[in-house]
Amino acid sequence: MEKFRTAVIGCGGIANGKHLPSLKLMPNVDLIAFCDIIPERAEKAAREYGVPGAAVYTDYRELLEKEKPDVVHVLTPNRAHCEISCAALEAGCHVMCEKPMAINEADARRMLETARRTGKLLTIGYQSRYRGDSQYLKAECEKGALGEIYFAKAHAVRRRAVPTWGVFLNEYEQGGGPLIDIGTHALDLTLWMMDNYRPKYCVGTKYRKLADQKGETGNIWGDWDPEKFTVEDSCFGFVVMENGATVILESSWALNTLDAIEASTSLCGTLAGADMRDGLRINGVEHGRQYVLKPDFSAGGAAFFEGSGSVKPEVFECWQWYDAIANGKTPCVKPEQAYVVSAILDGIYRSANSGQPYFFDLPR
Repeated sequence: MEKFRTAVIGCGGIANGKHLPSLKLMPNVDLIAFCDIIPERAEKAAREYGVPGAAVYTDYRELLEKEKPDVVHVLTPNRAHCEISCAALEAGCHVMCEKPMAINEADARRMLETARRTGKLLTIGYQSRYRGDSQYLKAECEKGALGEIYFAKAHAVRRRAVPTWGVFLNEYEQGGGPLIDIGTHALDLTLWMMDNYRPKYCVGTKYRKLADQKGETGNIWGDWDPEKFTVEDSCFGFVVMENGATVILESSWALNTLDAIEASTSLCGTLAGADMRDGLRINGVEHGRQYVLKPDFSAGGAAFFEGSGSVKPEVFECWQWYDAIANGKTPCVKPEQAYVVSAILDGIYRSANSGQPYFFDLPR
């Protein structure tokens, strides 16, 4: 089995919570180097996940030059995604970059162009695609069960779940708040189901209405500091595609609503519709009667066994990524798709800031 020498740049929460445990399960991956601006983080990751003698760095350029890895996972705050990913691609590495692709359309386009020029694979960490319900719904969409999908909603709504650690509340480092953090997952999922990546224009609104509340916020991760809360607490977008289809994107970390749901999509087609509000539900009309289909994703029914019957999405993501590298396949998340997601998020922010519709002029 071909072994890939993999380096991890950024050893914080997303690395330890998602990527490193999944990479440890890959028999064809050797984690040979770790980099973080906080050396203790890289040292801890190297001890727990690295091969014997795994190298530790605080400068990713030095890592790329000295270690010459085959694959790099870029797991840093959003602002650094473009710079580090492009450097790794230029150094001859395949790159898995955590979502979002970049903080704006220009940086995402630079990443896409660099991947094309170097001939190296680039993918983005949209693990919601690998859930059982997502895979089932995508198969239904691909076979045309919903018909033409002309209206959709991308849901990323939290009632009181503001991330109070790291740099999530720092606009400079992250490029925004819930829209770019969790809205990006919902939008990716929606566009993927629609297979529609040609936006025409958008209208965006963003709010910072609850962020100045001090104490007793009811936040599940503890009260936030209003002085450090420099991003929006909710943001909404209305997107019209070139073919006339409409996508509504809703995102919030803090919103007075009971209708909380994230990493989810609702689709309306000419033949059927679908949503993920009570498990996956597909609705339509058959023999003159309205129906609702709810696939069962459990795997019970066998003595001494209960389980979901599916691989964890983050493990599935990791497996297919290295399978694509090893066998010359196209990764599930194509950089061209992730680029459009970043372009739409950028457009919504631009519209929200200007108070005017934003018209897209994306390269074909």
